[in-house]
Amino acid sequence: MSKQTEILEKDIRGQICPSSLLLALREINEQFARLDAGELEIVVLTDNRDATSTIPATVENMGLHAEVEKLAGYYRVVVKK
Repeated sequence: MSKQTEILEKDIRGQICPSSLLLALREINEQFARLDAGELEIVVLTDNRDATSTIPATVENMGLHAEVEKLAGYYRVVVKK
């Protein structure tokens, strides 16, 4: 029986760096054990283009992975193990 991965969505649209990075990191740090265990994925919604490079670079230094998807007017950054 496979475990269901929970998805937590964090909408930080309207924030600019470094605020967007700090808001995302607060959630990532609070949920790190569950992220690292593969139990959780955090989806960050942002309209700040800088965050699409700062968030992935930071989480990859933490041993996690980030995927960035460009949508209509904003970006979707998925942080997972």
